[in-house]
Amino acid sequence: MKRSPLHRALRVLAFAAILVWSMFPILLVVAASFKPPKDIFAVPPRLLFTPTLGNYTELFRLWPEFSRTLWNSLLITLSATLLTVVASALAGWVYSRRRGTALTASAFFMVLIRMFPPIVITLPLFPVVNMLRLNDTHLVLVILYSAFFVSLGTWIMKAFIDQVPRELEEAAAVDGATLWQTLRRVVLPLVVPGMTAAAVFIFIFAWNEFLFAFVFTTAKAKTAPLIISEMLGSVTGVDWGAVFAAATLQLLPIIVFVSLLQRHLIAGLTAGATKG
Repeated sequence: MKRSPLHRALRVLAFAAILVWSMFPILLVVAASFKPPKDIFAVPPRLLFTPTLGNYTELFRLWPEFSRTLWNSLLITLSATLLTVVASALAGWVYSRRRGTALTASAFFMVLIRMFPPIVITLPLFPVVNMLRLNDTHLVLVILYSAFFVSLGTWIMKAFIDQVPRELEEAAAVDGATLWQTLRRVVLPLVVPGMTAAAVFIFIFAWNEFLFAFVFTTAKAKTAPLIISEMLGSVTGVDWGAVFAAATLQLLPIIVFVSLLQRHLIAGLTAGATKG
């Protein structure tokens, strides 16, 4: 069916409006990070200005620990993403290929727990974490992020594994492949787009997570969102230039990560629309 020029124009306008709505706050933050402090909140806003790196210099002068917290965030987020994707892929296969009362109950339990506010789960865990001497470690955040996000990853992976024909696994079994060989050589290569989509969602959620990091870390494993919150609550006043510079640097890993996985991510997000 041929679409009219008006219909195509409306679609383009709708897409442009969504793009502007999504990108404008990001562009505003990035632009402000390169503005002189006196121009950041100028009225009317100054669209033409001489870019400066002074805000970034000031950021590392006033908050030298920011680079360490950024590294902590990257290490914790990558570790949690890898662990969660692996666990979600295996769990997704079980929920896709197996049936039983226990599995149904566990699926309901996963969804139920995910609906609770994180603070409800966080406070009872605090004495347990202290007892295990995991407080203020990278490991505790990796475990917590993985445990919290594995339910989302599992359902994403189940949806993709459901689309893999069982006959492929049966053929591999007839050829003498073990279950692990079947998963590694047959199933997982076919659901790479799903693993990528799950990884992107988990990476973004873990990278921006605040509550667990706030409760369970103090110094060694402090993450970037915590240091930015300290900048906003500084008793000496908020240096907005440094805040916007920090926010821009925190955005970079997400942009790089999504850009590297863009091809697989698009395939993953559109796979459901192409399956009959």
